[in-house]
Amino acid sequence: MIIKSREFFRLSLAVILILSLIFSLYLIRSKTSGAPDFPQNLILQSSNEVEIDISKGETGSEIARSLFAAGVVKSAAAFFEIAVSDERSTRIAPGIHRINLQISARQALDQLLDAGRIPNLIKVAEGARKSEIASLLIARGFTKNEVNSSMEKLLLPSGFKDPEGLLFPAQYSLIIGASALEILQSMITRFISDSEVKKLLMGDGQFNALQLLTMASIIQAEGDSEDFSKISRVIRNRLKISMPLQVDSTVHYITKSRGQLFLSTKSTLINSPYNTYQRYGLPPTPIGSPSVAAISAALNPASGEALFFITVAPGDTRFTKSHDEFLVWKGLYQKNRKAGAFEVKK
Repeated sequence: MIIKSREFFRLSLAVILILSLIFSLYLIRSKTSGAPDFPQNLILQSSNEVEIDISKGETGSEIARSLFAAGVVKSAAAFFEIAVSDERSTRIAPGIHRINLQISARQALDQLLDAGRIPNLIKVAEGARKSEIASLLIARGFTKNEVNSSMEKLLLPSGFKDPEGLLFPAQYSLIIGASALEILQSMITRFISDSEVKKLLMGDGQFNALQLLTMASIIQAEGDSEDFSKISRVIRNRLKISMPLQVDSTVHYITKSRGQLFLSTKSTLINSPYNTYQRYGLPPTPIGSPSVAAISAALNPASGEALFFITVAPGDTRFTKSHDEFLVWKGLYQKNRKAGAFEVKK
């Protein structure tokens, strides 16, 4: 009788332990944040919004408190938990954001990352010229004189006398009351803070910072990112043997044109220090603001002896050391261009 009682006790204990384990696993798997959070909200055009002003360097907890105080999220803790678990939160841009009221913490993060919800946002595209960036500011209400004057007052890194190429390509939220000079200077600050740019500013022993940035700007304008390092090699190979670069992008810079494939013989005869068909070496300044990828390619060219490259069809750029092979490819390019291979499909 005692034996049976002990066996029953042991069996009962085992069952209790198993049930406890199953229940614990259920709790772990189904566990959600204990922080109060609004449910996923259906956003309509008529849904109420509020403007949240996020300062540069503001922490996740500070943003969370601002959202809670404004009635966006149900608790600061709910947003903070989402922010620390989602690496995208590090990309929240400073400035004013339009955010809906009473939404989930996840929706709040998504809206903070939505560029369309940032009023007075300007986007400096990769390869943008300073004249194009000036036009962006003028379109936002600054006068032409104010912008041009600000360009001349900018504090530039050592070795640079012109801001061309130094206005870092990124999205910028125009802070209320900021001057054109402050906005442009923030682009320079963003430029010099990048890790690849810091390497560039030191030079590489063969080329100084200005020369490397000029190379990067040409690399950016001449091809797709997957070909950047190869284009960098072609540029260096030509400079090494004092062969003119003969790149169309520098002539387009002179004529202030974009998106043109065909380059007339007349345009290659323009008298300008930027005309790499007529002048040897690099242009005197960059021809736009290169991306970090183009800067990295300028610093780290591919290996090889190629002296020529040409895009014979969209997505098909070829590199060679042979001028004869280049001429064959050039004929293929001309055939494809006339057949409409490069036309933008609507």
